[in-house]
Amino acid sequence: MRLSTTRSMNPQKGLALAHRQRGATAVEFALVFPLFFTIVYMIITFSLMMVAQQNLTLAAEEGARAALNYQPNTSLQSALTNRAAAACVAAQAVVASIVSAATCTSTASACSPSNGMQCVQVAMAYDYQNHPIVPSIALLNITLPKTLTSSATVQLNPENIQ
Repeated sequence: MRLSTTRSMNPQKGLALAHRQRGATAVEFALVFPLFFTIVYMIITFSLMMVAQQNLTLAAEEGARAALNYQPNTSLQSALTNRAAAACVAAQAVVASIVSAATCTSTASACSPSNGMQCVQVAMAYDYQNHPIVPSIALLNITLPKTLTSSATVQLNPENIQ
């Protein structure tokens, strides 16, 4: 009965095989690392973008709620203008520490001609292309949005505005 030859029987052959495999791990790592890094980078980037988007949404909602508060006024139009301005002040206060470059616009207008209600819309925007949260990497920035936006609207009864 003949046993098959193994490395233990021929130590020279095993040593030569180990010597040939010496740089294989480094080459495999060099091939896999860029893919792994890209995946981790995109997970972090999109997670932080979602946090910024949620904060913009929260700010727009808080601004819309602030438009419900009484503001000093002399007419219906000045009341709506003052409430819209107060809405942006409240919205900017919410995002000031997180997304400091966010801009707020608020408009007051009639919701629909049939019901006579007035609406205040608060819109938040963040220029992500010029103010990225995570520094962008070449070729990966084509998947990122240029701006993040969010808006909220509150409906006001004209009888309760002044």
